[in-house]
Amino acid sequence: MPTQIDFKELHWLLDIVQCLDVGVVVLDRQYRVEVWNSFMENHSGLGPDRVHGKNLFELFPEIDRNWLRRKVDTVLQLGTRAFSLWEQRPYLIRFENYRPITGEEDFMYQNLTVLPLAAAGGQVERVCLVITDMTEVARLKRQLAETSRPRLL
Repeated sequence: MPTQIDFKELHWLLDIVQCLDVGVVVLDRQYRVEVWNSFMENHSGLGPDRVHGKNLFELFPEIDRNWLRRKVDTVLQLGTRAFSLWEQRPYLIRFENYRPITGEEDFMYQNLTVLPLAAAGGQVERVCLVITDMTEVARLKRQLAETSRPRLL
């Protein structure tokens, strides 16, 4: 028997999703935005009211459609997660680096996780994109590489 979640718990879960320091975007099969958390709002400058029901590719034409469609199609068909690391592809959506003091990078490096979201009947009808800021890791890795290079006298 499925576990019932009461309204209070649902409210808590929604608050948690809004406060996470990762981007959370839920898309339907037509790539229309259904959920857009505060991380996404803060970094894109677009509030949920401006993106809800809109096609992700129309909102962000710089996204590589073919690449993302392959990732999402695999998740929808197999019902398994898919991943992309910043070393493979620096970002899904180009957000400016928001750390101006320590930030030497022009944009936010991102890891992407694509999660299947099954309906009550078990069929995967939506996906959740989780965008994790990896800019600090990228910066530290670059600094380490620079300091590890042999220096010429």
